[in-house]
Amino acid sequence: MVRAAVLIAFGFATVALAACGEDEPEPYVPPPPVRVEVVNPVDRRTVRAATVDVRGTVSPSTAVVRVLGRPARVSGGEFTVVVPLEPGVNVVDVAATARGRSPSLTAFRVTREQRVTVPELSNLEIGEVQEAVESLGLRLEVESGGGVLDPLIPRPSRVCAQEPVAGSKVRRGTTVRVIVARFC
Repeated sequence: MVRAAVLIAFGFATVALAACGEDEPEPYVPPPPVRVEVVNPVDRRTVRAATVDVRGTVSPSTAVVRVLGRPARVSGGEFTVVVPLEPGVNVVDVAATARGRSPSLTAFRVTREQRVTVPELSNLEIGEVQEAVESLGLRLEVESGGGVLDPLIPRPSRVCAQEPVAGSKVRRGTTVRVIVARFC
């Protein structure tokens, strides 16, 4: 009996709401997102420094901006912060929030290029050369030298010449060319 009364009351309420044009609630419309744009550095930028100065614009100007989790200084709708970079490719995220707005997130890539010093490879055996070069992130290209009698010499091949020369500063991934022979 009580259940029937509740159902009847619910039915009247539904009919009353329908009569008023309020049969369905309005769908949720999220607030507009914070607008954030990174001006510097551009995506896929390569730098040599251990840090990068990230700058951009944000709207509304009262938004809070964090870059790699670090708070950025926001003034007049512009933000700036210096963030550290690891060697190689870094993905840098930028998050912006503001009261009454949906948060925004963007990201860009910046590569920290670290130059390495080409080691002295003269007189090293090929196995030692390969380990020394690859540990620095360099590539190795080996050319045989020594002439036709070289295979007859009873000792292992060693580096006779290299390019780039020892002590050169080069990018990781650079190819080091060596000429190896049993007798230089």
